[in-house]
Amino acid sequence: MMTSADNKRRPTPRYALLWADIRWLLFWLSGGVALGLYSSYLLESIIVALLSYSLWRMYTLQRFNAWINKPVNTPSPDMLGGLSVVASQLYQNRKQERLTQQKLMGLVKKIRSSLLALQDAVILLNDTDDLEWWNQAAEDLLALQSSDQGNSIFNLITVPEFRQYYQTTVSPNNGIHMVSWLNPGRYLKCEVTHFGGEKLLIIYDVTRLQHLEQMRQDFVANVSHELRTPLTVLMGYLETFSDQPDIAPQWQRGFKLMTQQTARMNSIVNDLLLLSRLENEEKPTLNCIDMNRLLTQLFDDASVYNKEYGHHISLQVNTESNIYGAELYLNSALLNLVVNAIKYTPKGGNIVISWTATEKGCVFAVIDDGIGIAPQHISRLTERFYRVDSGRSRATGGTGLGLAIVKHALYQHQASLNIESEEGQGSTFSILFPPARICAAEPDLTTITTTIPDTDNLNNLEKY
Repeated sequence: MMTSADNKRRPTPRYALLWADIRWLLFWLSGGVALGLYSSYLLESIIVALLSYSLWRMYTLQRFNAWINKPVNTPSPDMLGGLSVVASQLYQNRKQERLTQQKLMGLVKKIRSSLLALQDAVILLNDTDDLEWWNQAAEDLLALQSSDQGNSIFNLITVPEFRQYYQTTVSPNNGIHMVSWLNPGRYLKCEVTHFGGEKLLIIYDVTRLQHLEQMRQDFVANVSHELRTPLTVLMGYLETFSDQPDIAPQWQRGFKLMTQQTARMNSIVNDLLLLSRLENEEKPTLNCIDMNRLLTQLFDDASVYNKEYGHHISLQVNTESNIYGAELYLNSALLNLVVNAIKYTPKGGNIVISWTATEKGCVFAVIDDGIGIAPQHISRLTERFYRVDSGRSRATGGTGLGLAIVKHALYQHQASLNIESEEGQGSTFSILFPPARICAAEPDLTTITTTIPDTDNLNNLEKY
């Protein structure tokens, strides 16, 4: 359905301008011919008619030129001939452009007002990383002045981590957290978004969130630490009472349950304390870890834990590469993955532990043919106390903190965890260590290779 605006913008017919001028030319010629036949001066009358037509055209052009130099909202004058069609079409186009421009200006004003009203700092940077525009929040948060316009962002933010983040960012990301260079008591989060050759820098004041997070970490650490002493006392007395030969039979089951639950609470406290150390220790002591020795110890620990499950556990070491990191935390993370595979694989199942070199780094993987995990749970597995099935977790004695510990330990090693699983088919937990974390091997390294029950499971590592 055509609207009035569409009709106004509809292009002029192909021969409309030509016909408009020819029609008036014929009119003047007809008048000259009629006058010549009446006065017996036919040629002279035709010449006079053509001159009159030319003068009329010049007068019309003069009016058109005077109108086109007037303000754009001036209606087109009443003119005859093709220029009348051109003037009318031009006026409608200019009117439509003016309306469109007004709408765009209104939209720009709304966007500008919205950005000015934001509580987060917004800074527009040009293609040479200079400040072009900023909102009031940026002015307040960063103490900007009008003289800062055109100044480089690196003269404003001198933190080395920001420069590294800014120069390596090419797409939307999670940003960078840092302490304010103007006020050490403030914590800021910076995000850079590229569009064309320009960038949009958004800076959030996350001081309150940082304080809340620190309070949470301190609370968990303090409570966990304070719980260790009473738990130790309880466990000691329970063991003492349980070992008494003359204990009444009706108390034996009660002491057994109390001992189990106290041990479970102690495991939770130990995991919480480990998590606190991982969160608060930003720069742990790093060494070149002998992965052959670490994996051998891991295999031995898994074999001991596996006695009551009867799984077939195999270890395959296909590279002599070692890892630069904190051995205590790395051992805890890898052992958590192996223990989880043992717990959630039916008795007599197969578990493969592998250490492989790829083009993107080294991969540690634990592959099992256990009960598997539904897809909707995989993204949340590393959350604290998240349970796929609370009943199943109670049966296996899990604390719900194992994969959270893995996540934080891997973060300190710049490693990434990938989880692939299918219900009833098993799971693959793989860790990719980047090349920057690989260090030289020990000269006496011995490769350990054992038979793998199902080599097809290793195909899950091909994507690395």
